[in-house]
Amino acid sequence: MHLDEINRISRDEFVRKFGGIYESSAWVAEAVVEQRPFTDTDLFIKTMRTTVDDADEATKLALIRAHPDLAGKLAQRGELTDHSAREQSRLGLDRLEKDEFEEFTDLNTTYRERFGFPFIICVAHVDKPGILSAFRERLHHSPSTERDEALEQIHLIAENRVLTLIGDS
Repeated sequence: MHLDEINRISRDEFVRKFGGIYESSAWVAEAVVEQRPFTDTDLFIKTMRTTVDDADEATKLALIRAHPDLAGKLAQRGELTDHSAREQSRLGLDRLEKDEFEEFTDLNTTYRERFGFPFIICVAHVDKPGILSAFRERLHHSPSTERDEALEQIHLIAENRVLTLIGDS
């Protein structure tokens, strides 16, 4: 899809197409559609990011909590969004050995207990050992630092999703 088409499609089609850029948070696309036309992909990405950054704290926390655990129960049951399923599959997180699955499960549980939301990382920028290393390192963050890191990772995920859908128009 090219940028000129994005600027022309109906509001409903725009929300259908881009409502999942920010995981299960169509409210971002619903706010962004009103800010068309976009002159380039960078502006489109920046507008989405600003929309999230300007949201209230409860909305941001809901966005963070909308993300699935890496290699978690939703992945095992095949219940991830299409975006998340593709992203996790690229690293083989849907095909872990038993010991790897147990390690991810333990880290997911420890992380959720500590922060109250899932561990989020842009898997397009890291490999499986890098994920595990980041998991362990980030468990030592303060809650506010980790909340900020989760949002930054969400923005990286969203940018990657936009570039996958529309390229660099």
